Amino acid sequence: PRMKKSTVRRVDSITVVRQRDRIVFTFHGTGFLQNMVRILTGTLLEIGLGERCPDDMEAILASHSRASAGFTAPAQGLFLWDVTY
Repeated sequence: PRMKKSTVRRVDSITVVRQRDRIVFTFHGTGFLQNMVRILTGTLLEIGLGERCPDDMEAILASHSRASAGFTAPAQGLFLWDVTY
């Protein structure tokens, strides 16, 4: 029987920096699932805009439910910076 691939990923760090007219999110981790970075970004934007409480993030992650997370940020501006083995 085929084993299902794990969907567990480890995010080591997320940095958020304002650079003039933009906000730059940098994610570092062991790997990312489809739309994972965009969903995390959307959720963090909602927190930054005051639409969610920062303390909600722990419960959102613990829920393992996509429905509890924020919106999926658009892909414009998203790029892969580096891959390390």
